[in-house]
Amino acid sequence: MPSIESLNPDTPLFARTGINLASAGLGAQAVAASDEFFAPLERMLHDSAPVFVEGKFDDHGKWMDGWETQRRRDGGNDHAVIKLAAAGRILGFDIDTSHFTGNFAPACMIEACTQSDGNLDAATWVPVLPHRPLGPNAHHFFKCESYESWTHLRLNIFPDGGIARLRVYGVPELDTIADGREIDLVSALNGGRVLAVSDAHYGDYMRLLAPGRGLNMGDGWETRRRREPGYDWMILALGARGRIGRVVVDTAHFKGNFPPRCSIQAADMKNFGDGLTDALITDSMFWNMLLPEVSLGPDQLHDFTAELAEFGPVTHVRFNIIPDGGVSRLRLYGRPE
Repeated sequence: MPSIESLNPDTPLFARTGINLASAGLGAQAVAASDEFFAPLERMLHDSAPVFVEGKFDDHGKWMDGWETQRRRDGGNDHAVIKLAAAGRILGFDIDTSHFTGNFAPACMIEACTQSDGNLDAATWVPVLPHRPLGPNAHHFFKCESYESWTHLRLNIFPDGGIARLRVYGVPELDTIADGREIDLVSALNGGRVLAVSDAHYGDYMRLLAPGRGLNMGDGWETRRRREPGYDWMILALGARGRIGRVVVDTAHFKGNFPPRCSIQAADMKNFGDGLTDALITDSMFWNMLLPEVSLGPDQLHDFTAELAEFGPVTHVRFNIIPDGGVSRLRLYGRPE
């Protein structure tokens, strides 16, 4: 399978390469909403794709997978406040009205603020997306022109209606570089990103870089069963250039389908740019070995330190699983340069 860039050629670059800062799985939270009559705000932040369940109703009416307000009769508009999973710069938005056909929000506007103490009463809200029209049952991608770092968003919909998912693609603010503390350099919350993957038939491969341990076997990267020679791999960009001193590979919940072995190659590609090209995939085959081939077991944490080769600072890694299988989480601890 080629790079993430070519997996979704019709999707804007910011949505293919940015981290979804509004992901509930990464820690984004629904703070408040003017109205949640038909569907609660927290559903709008779910990582899973929205679904439509024919014939499913609750006490308030048709069950919808997203946030939906009642019909306004006062001339105002509805709004919702969310806390981002991490403070960061926003590259763009995906406002998804999937399955909302006669009840979608016809327009929106987004404001942002930075409030580390959570006191939103004292917040200064700044528009980061001007008024934009929305349509039924569709993804709406909008680029963000703001270059500041934000912690909270206020989504305004005009006048009312439903939004299935709000995805806020951006770059988390990495505030640990200055003091040189050890961090997980590949964590999504520190800006780590998946650039390419050989196969991702099962699960959600983006969850490989998520915080915490996997909730189940679908919460991680799993490949199909290989029926040809070779092995599976993933190419990752670190959130910051740094020296990796410890590797943790977690096969939680993968019992009969864990990879028996793995290895990690690494390179310092600081002059490569974003690197989302086939050239990076080809080049990765020749990167030096950071973690030589080691054995893995089922449903357990594997901590490697002494096994790591002497290495300088790196920006990218290639994670090889041999020959195939599933991994819940990958951690690459080190100090940013």
